[in-house]
Amino acid sequence: MASRAATPRRLARTFAAVNVGSFRISAMIMGEAENGELQVLGSGHRASAGIKRGYVTDMTAAAHAIRDAVERAEKSANTPVRSVWIACAGAGLASHVVAVDIEIGGRRIEDEDVEALLVEAQDMIQPDGRKVLHAQPAHYTLDGAHGVANPRGLHAERLGVDIHVMLADGAPVRNLTEAVQNAHLEVEGVVAAPLAAGHACLTPEERELGVALVEIGADITNVAVFAGGMLLGLHAVPMGSAAITDAIASSFGIRRSQAERLKCVAGSAIASPADHRELIPVNGPGEGGEGAAAPVGPLARGADDKNRIVRAELVAVVTQQLAVLTGEIGKALKTMGFAGSRAGQVVLTGGGAELAGMADFMQGALGQPVRLGRPPQLPGMPEAHHAPGFATLAGLCLYAAEDPVDIRAVGAGRGGVYRAFTRESGLWALLMRLVRAVKEYF
Repeated sequence: MASRAATPRRLARTFAAVNVGSFRISAMIMGEAENGELQVLGSGHRASAGIKRGYVTDMTAAAHAIRDAVERAEKSANTPVRSVWIACAGAGLASHVVAVDIEIGGRRIEDEDVEALLVEAQDMIQPDGRKVLHAQPAHYTLDGAHGVANPRGLHAERLGVDIHVMLADGAPVRNLTEAVQNAHLEVEGVVAAPLAAGHACLTPEERELGVALVEIGADITNVAVFAGGMLLGLHAVPMGSAAITDAIASSFGIRRSQAERLKCVAGSAIASPADHRELIPVNGPGEGGEGAAAPVGPLARGADDKNRIVRAELVAVVTQQLAVLTGEIGKALKTMGFAGSRAGQVVLTGGGAELAGMADFMQGALGQPVRLGRPPQLPGMPEAHHAPGFATLAGLCLYAAEDPVDIRAVGAGRGGVYRAFTRESGLWALLMRLVRAVKEYF
């Protein structure tokens, strides 16, 4: 499926993103106008293939599905894509914070001091054989005082920084990258899915005060805790919305495709008295059932002669599985210290969050305020993509537009350029504009 938007008059740059999920592979192409406004140029998605629990399990099938999704987005945007940003949801993601400080001696802090601090921090990262996805300065400290966004021009005895480090297992990330490359695309960057979803769904104030982001995918649920402006903890629950589909299929003895349709069309996380009186057709359009001479295929377990089941029985299966998932989410939040008196707002996102009544169910089960997390309604974004299931995809584009500083890009390897505060001015900005122009027009 592809969605199309009108192209703005003048674009300073374009970028594309691909979210490779276990249920769906989606692609989005976004443009940034000369005035900085972002607009969705086109998007496309299709059923996933070759992916299980966030891992590539069939390289050929995954590459074909990625190529197909990108081609749909290219067609809707009327824009070719050479490189993409991709999200990593599995691969054993882990997050921690590294604190580093250096002596300043009470003088005024210059760009060179901040660069020296970030170079010093590079030696503090201990990946222990794993791949570093991100190593980003969250905020700075002056003589131990936290929360300084820009220390340049201030005076201090000691200057420090808290670095947010995101690690992943190397082999799964290489497999994901290779699948994209086999789809004839360059990989612009690999972004941890919780960071991308956070860019789309969380406000800066929420990330500062403390919030839990629960991304419910098909096979995996990522539970991330943000505070102090950065991701502080991450826990992956090996269960997602596909477990609900499988439970429905098993309980009623029907195909997965029928169970998925029942879940999406008639499933709910909240029961109502009317559910006992409502009959739901198991067969979808074109499969026979009510109004047809006879149902196609065997009757579902407990169904009537027209292959209809009582909605209350469907809701019971859904809520039983949700209770298990919510229990695991609660354990993860408790492990990360986001429970009891320290509990706060929980934001649900991912395709599994779109089940009717999900936020209310989670709020009652967790005993914490819960809301749905949706990406912002950007110009050109189809209404269908303003939904939790597309939050990571939109967040990838927003992340690409922001392109946060990574301490590994600071130092002699980049000509000693300090990106954190001067990236859009002077010689560095001119260089970046030239690079973007070459990418866009050649």
